Amino acid sequence: MSTSRKHNNKYGSVFTLMKIFIIILALFITGGCILFFYYVKDTPTITSSQLHGEGSSKLYTTDGKFYMSLGLDKNRYTPISEIPQSMRDAVIAIEDKRFYKEKIGLDPIRITSSTLKNIKNRAVVEGGSTITQQLIKLTLFSTKTSDRTMKRKAQEAWLAVQVSNKYSKDKILEYYLNKVYMNYNIYGVGTAAKYFYNKKLKDLNLSQTALLAGMINAPSTYDPYIFPKAATYRRNLVLKAMLNNKKITQQEYSQAIKENVQDGLIRIKNDDLSQRRKMDDPYLKEVINEVHRLGYDPYKDKLKITINMDSAAQKQLYELANNKVKFSSDKMQVGATVLDPNNGHVLAILGGRKLPNIQLGLNRAVQTDRSSGSSIKPILDYAPALEYKGWSSAQILADTPYIYRGSNTQLYNWDNAYWGNITMRQALTQSRNVPAIRALEAVGMDKATKFVKNMDIDIPKRQGLSVGIGANVSTAQLAGAYGALATEGIYYQPKFISKIETVDGTVQNYNSSGKRVMKQSTAYMITDMLKDVINNGTGKSVKLKGLYQAGKTGTVKYSEDELTKYPSYANTPKDSWFVGYTKEYVISIWTGYDRLSDGKINSDGELSAQNLYKSMMKYMMANKRSTDWIKPRSVITKNVNGTREVFLKGNSTSPGSIKSNQSQKVIKKRPQQFVKNIQPNIQEDKDISNEKSVNNQSNSNTDTNSNSQTQNSQTDQEIIYYYYYEPEN
Repeated sequence: MSTSRKHNNKYGSVFTLMKIFIIILALFITGGCILFFYYVKDTPTITSSQLHGEGSSKLYTTDGKFYMSLGLDKNRYTPISEIPQSMRDAVIAIEDKRFYKEKIGLDPIRITSSTLKNIKNRAVVEGGSTITQQLIKLTLFSTKTSDRTMKRKAQEAWLAVQVSNKYSKDKILEYYLNKVYMNYNIYGVGTAAKYFYNKKLKDLNLSQTALLAGMINAPSTYDPYIFPKAATYRRNLVLKAMLNNKKITQQEYSQAIKENVQDGLIRIKNDDLSQRRKMDDPYLKEVINEVHRLGYDPYKDKLKITINMDSAAQKQLYELANNKVKFSSDKMQVGATVLDPNNGHVLAILGGRKLPNIQLGLNRAVQTDRSSGSSIKPILDYAPALEYKGWSSAQILADTPYIYRGSNTQLYNWDNAYWGNITMRQALTQSRNVPAIRALEAVGMDKATKFVKNMDIDIPKRQGLSVGIGANVSTAQLAGAYGALATEGIYYQPKFISKIETVDGTVQNYNSSGKRVMKQSTAYMITDMLKDVINNGTGKSVKLKGLYQAGKTGTVKYSEDELTKYPSYANTPKDSWFVGYTKEYVISIWTGYDRLSDGKINSDGELSAQNLYKSMMKYMMANKRSTDWIKPRSVITKNVNGTREVFLKGNSTSPGSIKSNQSQKVIKKRPQQFVKNIQPNIQEDKDISNEKSVNNQSNSNTDTNSNSQTQNSQTDQEIIYYYYYEPEN
């Protein structure tokens, strides 16, 4: 009796558990169905014209006008009748082997298999999408990783069912094979056959067919020109899949895998770029890079991208650099950025000049491997001093011999002389190196680097004070930072794109949000001094009548090692910069050579950066009313020894005076008190970073740039040598 009761209890327990399991499973399925239909209720519609179209993105200007498509004009639609069976077999074998058996456009076996593998690996290692689902994704949805949500997957599946009910398998395959991206701005296997082999699809051999079918998965990764090993691996996978599907024989397989993957490829063409494409190529490269950074694929996602380019300005910048402004030679290069400081829109960039017909080539406007020379001084050395220490433009700075703390390296100015105690305005206007480093040292590297970090300029922690006379930055970065000076302290990150609209109508705006990175007083006072750079300093050649503008020169000198190899380059600049601005525009320009062997900057090229700036700013401001910056209430002016100086309100104590404007020479050196301050009148740009040692010995471990050398017998303390001066006869 007791045994029977136990069995009954046991069966009852099992039955109860089964009921609970069934109820939970029913609830799970019901909940899943409810969630599925909740997701698909907002599913966008899909039309035959959408399925027929390619996936390339289209660019529009900020006024809504169509600018261009990222796809080639040569892309042609290939009907299924012209797609040979071998190509269909190859694609189906590697992408979706049960394609013709999927009645509703979904593959439950593949979905289950991929789900289990993804759970096992705790990551998405395999997709379960059918060709029909991939077609839906290419037509309506972005490939952005963050968009791969459950909702989108549900909508994808729902649309796959609808498309499968409406179109034949051959038609779906036709749409798909014309929409896939095949690299180099080309879409569809038919166009790819023409591009890579100059053949029709029917004329490709088995190896070539398998390669194109394999490239669909990742066309850049399996590019046979650049990555032949990866391309070979992928082609062989396709051939193996075709063999397993019994679409080719063992003999055909064995013969095809022996072929060199590059056999039959024609030389890469540059697509006969139009003159317009040559002019806007560097801008388009940054647009594409920015779209990728935002998580989209501009070649697959069929986006509407609003770019910030001023096409007329882009054309003018190109024409000036290539045909109008003088350079030392055709090999002398340039990088330039034109920016609207009031919203961060990059209006035009120049990636180089006299360039070959190459798509998306080197863009010197955004390269950060060139020293800025003195053009970094306003934002890294002097602006932080005004911001954190409350200095004025009349702040006295010692232009006297200077040894980098903790080293034997002495810092010199361009003329190997020192002017004594001078004002910040004089130091900045005449681009003296020693006062700039003293200002940076007074503020401290930590504060100064954090200051420029707010403007997206990264100074590596290992950098010492010498970065104050030359930092590795791009023209775009300097344009953005100087833009904060133009807008009284508000920084807008430089942007090439302002809006992206996806195929489902979702709009994302990407305009920069301005942020205050310095006090209004700091921006105004720096601008006030930089106006003098143009009016009577190192940038006088860019002066334009009636135009309120400010700017800074920058020049970089060759290292001793470079001059040893190229002695004829002595007394010529290695790089030359000019960054200037009005209230409406910022223009940042670098000039120089890509390689030392390309040549040196002669007299024709010394002012190329300034001349290009002047011509471009004149063009940009032609129909604009130029207005001066308004002095904020926190700033007052005061005449100091005949010079108008700017002070923070409540901090206007006179710093002393400069008693002479004579040039001088050093006649005696003693470690005594400086007894006479004499300020020379310099007429030309000599802001070349120049550091030399007394004993002319190099020390690569000291805090210095490439032009630094060492001085023996020094301690860890800063040693200052003071000079007596007398007027030259």
